[in-house]
Amino acid sequence: MSGLIGNLLQATKALGAQQAGVEVAGRNLANINNPAYARQRIELGDRVNVDTKLGPIGNGVEVLAVKQIRDQFLDAAVTREAAQTGLLQAQQSGLQRAQTALGERVDRSLDSASIATAASSTNGIGAGLNDFFNAFDELAASPLDAGAKQVLLQKADTLVNKFNVTDQRLIALQSDLTEEVRVGTDKANSLLKQIADLNGEIQKFEISNPSSALNLRDQRQTRLEELSKYIDFTARDIPGGFGQIQVVAKDSVGADLTLVDKVSVPGALSFNGTQISAGTPPIPLGLQGGVLKGQLLVRDGAIQQLRDDLKRTADQVALGVNAAYGATGSNFFQVPPASGLLALDPTLSFTTLKATATADAGANEVALAVADIGRSTFSTGAGDSIDGTISGFFTKTVSGLGESLNGTNTQLDDQQLIEEMTTRNRDSVSSVSLDEEMADLMKFQRSYQASARVVRVIDEMLDGLINNMLR
Repeated sequence: MSGLIGNLLQATKALGAQQAGVEVAGRNLANINNPAYARQRIELGDRVNVDTKLGPIGNGVEVLAVKQIRDQFLDAAVTREAAQTGLLQAQQSGLQRAQTALGERVDRSLDSASIATAASSTNGIGAGLNDFFNAFDELAASPLDAGAKQVLLQKADTLVNKFNVTDQRLIALQSDLTEEVRVGTDKANSLLKQIADLNGEIQKFEISNPSSALNLRDQRQTRLEELSKYIDFTARDIPGGFGQIQVVAKDSVGADLTLVDKVSVPGALSFNGTQISAGTPPIPLGLQGGVLKGQLLVRDGAIQQLRDDLKRTADQVALGVNAAYGATGSNFFQVPPASGLLALDPTLSFTTLKATATADAGANEVALAVADIGRSTFSTGAGDSIDGTISGFFTKTVSGLGESLNGTNTQLDDQQLIEEMTTRNRDSVSSVSLDEEMADLMKFQRSYQASARVVRVIDEMLDGLINNMLR
């Protein structure tokens, strides 16, 4: 009698265990398209054994735990690669915007020193330089032609405007990047707070049932991957922390700086317009990845270098032209300019513009000398602002920006492939497989049916036994 009752209890437990298996398989299938979900598995077994004359016998199969299939090393690899991708994407975006602001491309079909204005742009400095010096050539050919003078002044004014507007666009781009870093810092702080809050929620569940807060762990991993787009960091399990983690970054000297510790955020990020820091007092971070680092790199690197080279070009134009035009007793450009990179001398006008320093109105030696400035070679070793010709130096500046963008594009393509492969490796472990879950669903269904059959057989045996005893 007791044996049948015991067997009935074991079969009933088996029904519950197989039902839990069906539920978990169904939950996995429901989340098959959820990228933040890691598949779950039930662990079946006996909690206790009973000592009988036949030896230790299990007390019946039951669900020991529901576990998440995750590899913490693959998760860490995904966040690490996402940070590098974010870094390169930010640099690519910044360089593309700088190229748009510059509005130039190098036309390789022409002479190596030739610059062509991009078809979509009306603000190319290269075309302005060529037009300006060509206008002096035309004035030298017709020193008494009022139209040539008018064209020259118009080309000069256009060149000044192109230099100044381009620099203003680059300044605005740097300002935009600064604001984007500030906004990104706030978003990163929000994610750090969410991770700390999830730590607290996980600890509440797992203090009495370790590794049970599976959905909360999924949410926290999603927040970590979102955070990795902004900064690079390391997530570490806290021994005895009931599922809680630390988020640690490196400071500028390579020492650990804790951003999240259990439910607190001791390393909240701050941005002073120059660098990103964390903690109180602020300690500069030594970021090596993430969008924030990429935006600062392109702002303070390529874009600032571009602005510096534009200024050097403008300075050489002003100094070179003034050196030639100074024979007339006045300057063509204002040095230094009252504002911007380049400005015409306030005394320059249609009536004061001269092609010669002699009394012969038809002479052209000054106009020829200024036109030659566009073909002259300069040297910083001789005190000039640039090395090479003005057009050649500017072409090098433009092509250098293009090469930086092409190099970043190549690196980003490679990095995106690496991130994709890393994510695929992680997904092969953690993501839901339709075929596998369908197989599990059928397995647990058959097991449930078999357990139900056992319950029915034992019920029939007990019914027969009880009825026979009553007779």
